[in-house]
Amino acid sequence: MRQMLARGGYVADQALATTAFLALRMGRPLFLEGEPGTGKTEIAKVLAAQLPRRLVRLQCYDGLDLSAAAYEWNHARQLMAIRLAEAAGETDQAAIERGIYDRRFLQERPLLRALSPEGGPAVLLIDELDRADEPFEAFLLELLADFQITVPELGTIRAEVPPLAVITSNRTREVHDAIRRRCLYHWVDYPDATRERAILKIRAPGLPERLSAEVVRFVQRVRGGDYFKLPGVAETIDWAQSLAALDAKELEPGPVDETLGVLLKYQDDIAKLRGAEAARLIAEAKQAAAA
Repeated sequence: MRQMLARGGYVADQALATTAFLALRMGRPLFLEGEPGTGKTEIAKVLAAQLPRRLVRLQCYDGLDLSAAAYEWNHARQLMAIRLAEAAGETDQAAIERGIYDRRFLQERPLLRALSPEGGPAVLLIDELDRADEPFEAFLLELLADFQITVPELGTIRAEVPPLAVITSNRTREVHDAIRRRCLYHWVDYPDATRERAILKIRAPGLPERLSAEVVRFVQRVRGGDYFKLPGVAETIDWAQSLAALDAKELEPGPVDETLGVLLKYQDDIAKLRGAEAARLIAEAKQAAAA
């Protein structure tokens, strides 16, 4: 599993690779929790590309409901079918009603689309579940337990080949225990310096070795500070590429101060780090990288 993820450009530690392997082998959903920018969403993308399976993504948000997440009846087509039946002389209202609640009038949303056999097995990514309202989690319980969805007017739709479900959460709120119990859980933490260097080697090839080492040491120290939003792995990659685009071979105060907006996303954090504090961290990063 580690080698497969690495082929897709994802450097996983042993614990994460083991949990992902077990989720695939046991047919259980994978629940990934951690700070933003630690690579939770990327795991699902890489798994879909490497297995290979089609990726079906549900991006969660405040106010997400069943009609946007699972299915919705095509009311316009249903109304047209009723009018056509009446025009054809159909008088049995019960038969008309049964006819309009047919699968062909059902519009599939991501959750139902992931259960469909069309296109082959899927990786279902339920991204940032903590952004959705708590009542929405109840819609997921049947899906995560039995990989099926019950449509009251139609019946139960079950996956012929269950998808690999990957749920992510940034922990802006607690996800209910009922969801957790149905999943294999893993906390995705920020990588250590060695793994982050390996990530840069894959995602930012051609980066000077000295710059790569100093960037990682600098970012590791920033994450140990008191900032509103700590930089994730994606920010490390972007910042390293930005410095390389400026032809930097090592960290220097000027270019670092000028590019902090790539690494940090809040002005208060940038103001706190810029200047003397950045110079101090640069000196520490250089010393650690040279050791």
